[in-house]
Amino acid sequence: MKKFAVIVAGGMGTRMGAAVPKQFLPLHEHAVLWYTLEAFLQAYADLQIVLVVPEGHQETAMELVATLAGAERVMQVSGGDTRFHSVRNGLEWIRKAAGDGTDSIIFVHDGVRCLVSEDLIRRCYEQAARLGSAVPVVDCRDSVRLVEEEGRSKPIDRSRIKLVQTPQTFRGDILLGAYTMDHQEAFTDEATVVEVAGHMVHLIEGEAKNIKITTPDDLALAGVLLEG
Repeated sequence: MKKFAVIVAGGMGTRMGAAVPKQFLPLHEHAVLWYTLEAFLQAYADLQIVLVVPEGHQETAMELVATLAGAERVMQVSGGDTRFHSVRNGLEWIRKAAGDGTDSIIFVHDGVRCLVSEDLIRRCYEQAARLGSAVPVVDCRDSVRLVEEEGRSKPIDRSRIKLVQTPQTFRGDILLGAYTMDHQEAFTDEATVVEVAGHMVHLIEGEAKNIKITTPDDLALAGVLLEG
């Protein structure tokens, strides 16, 4: 089956407090985004990447991509107003390349989850090819409470809570079809879109180190994990 990865690096990373988007911040020898792209390029030799970047940063992204082995397999599109629109921009490129997408598997991954492993990428591919979807999750380790009206709250059984990661992976016809819908506020990730479109979402075990870099503390932790 054809393999595509939409790497969403379209945000500006305002919570990081840096002058440049967080995906372009240095992490050891390379930028954060470099490690993300490298993982997918190494996972499959026949995988094509659609890199979604914010307006005004295309040249920076091109310079980064040029340093990768397999740079010719990375295409670039501009981000949208929301994550939904950024992903849809990436999927539009795939739609032109793969038609109805019935013979493809599509990963959607956060560009700042730079510690994703090749093993997780392959496991997601294999499950999506078999079941139609693979959404990585990890257990919630903390106690959880649901806040109700008038300041009240109640505990929730944390064994039933899962923290969602990426790459969220789907058979192409499922994901491309789901993204023909109009945007809704409830669309916080690809799994939500696919569910609203009427498809079952299948979970898969994620990885504790597959963190999303959002704050300076996250970047420092990623540096430590990368050394390890």
